[in-house]
Amino acid sequence: MIEFGKYNKLIVVKILEHGAYLDGEEQGEILMPHKYVEEHVSVGDEVEVFVYKDTDDRPIATKERPFAQVGDFACLEVVDTNQYGAFLDWGLIKDLFIPFREQKLKMEVGNRYIVHIYIDTETERIVGSAKIEKFLDNVPPTYAIDEKVDILVYGYTDLGYNCIINNLHRGIIYQNEIFDDLHFGQETSAYIKKIREDDKIDLYFHKKGLEGSQDVADIILDKLKNNSGILHLGDKSPSEQIYMEFGISKKQFKKAAGHLYKKGLIKINPEKIELI
Repeated sequence: MIEFGKYNKLIVVKILEHGAYLDGEEQGEILMPHKYVEEHVSVGDEVEVFVYKDTDDRPIATKERPFAQVGDFACLEVVDTNQYGAFLDWGLIKDLFIPFREQKLKMEVGNRYIVHIYIDTETERIVGSAKIEKFLDNVPPTYAIDEKVDILVYGYTDLGYNCIINNLHRGIIYQNEIFDDLHFGQETSAYIKKIREDDKIDLYFHKKGLEGSQDVADIILDKLKNNSGILHLGDKSPSEQIYMEFGISKKQFKKAAGHLYKKGLIKINPEKIELI
């Protein structure tokens, strides 16, 4: 069964001057325009294509790879607007349409917004919505503690950064758990720290235990290499100073530094560490 707005593996049934026709099963033959047909492709071959509908609502197959597909959340830029809504660049010739009813605020050209891509049940067209909350937390979270997940940063509060987890749930990374700079629309990975009784999810960046120490240790090592082998932080350094430099607790810093010390990579002094 063809999935619009997603990647499909389809069989080539014929090749004509203007493109290849693919077996779209119940949708009939689907055109893949000539510019996407590679020289080695022949009838009977299976090709992976992204399937959507063109401006005339005809199924079309492309080798272009959009920034996201149906079911995903993405941070996209508005390239045009009209009396019906906004059009966002999602990596295809045909822009993604966001109706006015699916905008929180009126979208403006040049701005980027977090949107959810879905198929409108009334029109059967691929559209987007900036009202992302209605597409989140609709199934109970079943993550394991310390499980690695994909996140998309979509907001900031005094507590920390709000994130979309695996295109399914909302989560938060608190300020004291942030090591690297984060920004709106950033896609990265994190770990499940806690699932609370109300199903709200807390996240963190660095794994606990040895593997987590290694993550932080690698960054400390890079910092040392970029600072002539000396870092003016040690066992006696104030927690605030360590947090200002790395965005982590003193406990995390000492654990990672200890890991480097045991490997014979650094010397630890009360107020500094040195690269050996």
